Amino acid sequence: MYPRDCHPVLRALTTAGYHTDLTFPHWLGKAFCGEYFIDVIFSSGNGVCRVDDEWFENAIEDEVVDVPVRLCPPEELIWSKAFVEERERYDGADIAHMLHSCGADIAWSRLLRRFNEHWRVLLSHLVLFGFIYPTERAQVPAWVMQDLLYRLQHELREPPSDERLCQGTLLSRAQYLIDIMHWGYQDARLLPKGPMTKEEIDHWTAAIDMKT
Repeated sequence: MYPRDCHPVLRALTTAGYHTDLTFPHWLGKAFCGEYFIDVIFSSGNGVCRVDDEWFENAIEDEVVDVPVRLCPPEELIWSKAFVEERERYDGADIAHMLHSCGADIAWSRLLRRFNEHWRVLLSHLVLFGFIYPTERAQVPAWVMQDLLYRLQHELREPPSDERLCQGTLLSRAQYLIDIMHWGYQDARLLPKGPMTKEEIDHWTAAIDMKT
């Protein structure tokens, strides 16, 4: 859902008798019914993949338990899952299976635009896809790989930035804290260059041991 819809949805669920909680104000709320709960999601844990018009404009219309629904587009699903590389959870297999099943139908130009400056993350998953399914490499168009490899070749010709930036925190909220806290790197999540405030990062970090 849109970020602006989170509070109205949680209020409606509270009125309906459910216990609700804005668990992480930058991306996730929850509604509980006994031992069951649903996630009210409007972004990603790293703050990069916020829900916007394109999620709805490109949604897939279907039915779930006889209820008409609009499902998340494959491009946005790949985009958001590509950054989930925690020690305890890695969504790379989900991406590989999606490419295997619907690679031919993906709007690749839009997917490349979604990743934007984070194109290396997409390239890493596409390289692994060719390793996982060597006979299915054609599911990823050659021009996509050529485009990404051209970007890599161009980048290699440029001198690295003097800015000590760690983008690992966009992939894992826990495994790169040492870089930020002890090795003097800047956190790529932090505003103004990143999508999150210091308070949001601190709240997200403090909950590492919680089940989310």
